[in-house]
Amino acid sequence: MATVRLLKCALLCALVACPEAHAHVATPEASPLAWTFEPWVVIALAVSLALYITGYVRLRARGAQGRAGRTARLVAFVTGWLTLVVALVSPLHALSEWLFSAHMLQHELLMLVAAPLLVIGRPLAMWLWAFPAVARMRIGAATRSRWIKRPWRFLSLPIVAWTLHAAALWCWHAPRFFETALARPGIHTLQHTSFLGSALLFWWTVFGRASEGHGAANAHAMLLLFTTMVHTGALGALLTLAPGVWYPSCMETTRALGFDPLQDQQLGGLVMWVPGGLAYLIGGLMVGARWLTRRAPPRVGVGRPREG
Repeated sequence: MATVRLLKCALLCALVACPEAHAHVATPEASPLAWTFEPWVVIALAVSLALYITGYVRLRARGAQGRAGRTARLVAFVTGWLTLVVALVSPLHALSEWLFSAHMLQHELLMLVAAPLLVIGRPLAMWLWAFPAVARMRIGAATRSRWIKRPWRFLSLPIVAWTLHAAALWCWHAPRFFETALARPGIHTLQHTSFLGSALLFWWTVFGRASEGHGAANAHAMLLLFTTMVHTGALGALLTLAPGVWYPSCMETTRALGFDPLQDQQLGGLVMWVPGGLAYLIGGLMVGARWLTRRAPPRVGVGRPREG
């Protein structure tokens, strides 16, 4: 199952990384409130939803147990999918090419809303059921190869997932790297891929392991969320309280819309600081509730009549 989840994360990374082939550099002809209809983006989103719905309907028709759990995962996936639409197709995507604050909001939607909901939705497992039985068996056998198992065991370690996610956030928000990503489409693609990929891996270590019901997994998840909330809040505070503009490339487009670049940066920092911290807090509450309500395994001999 771990290898299946790794393939899920890889597919989701490819799904969202593709739309970012163009850097966030606004042109005079572009509208800051236009819908973005990249054909391959729309097709990828439509296919992913169609496969999920097909797999869900097929599983439901089989009458297998766990219908309530499948419904909850369906709601999570659809909500996460709609978040991707907002981040990549709606006017927010076009506006992020003009305003740093909109850019930050787009990143937060991808990392703090879409990523955890997609992880909870278990899309790959549902997508598999959209294929014939023979194809499902072949895909399952392929994901059990050692070339996927071993990397996944390493990447899914809590400390590794936490480090990769923290490194992606701090490194890409350094002025030199952020400015380079804005100027070069290929590097900008790498930036967004690392954001979403590390977020999917991070949230898997939080919700994937916690769902297994082990106390140690839940404890690790709580620690990951708390420490991430602290260091992302620190980054948001630095952006908010900075006396000057960190990213000069955003100044021209921000002023073109009549906004002050420093205030726009401060608003972007607040987006990471306050709503971002709230997302990690909600995740921690969910893990804590699951930890407290999980059933302890029955002890041997409890409830059985004593001999004699």
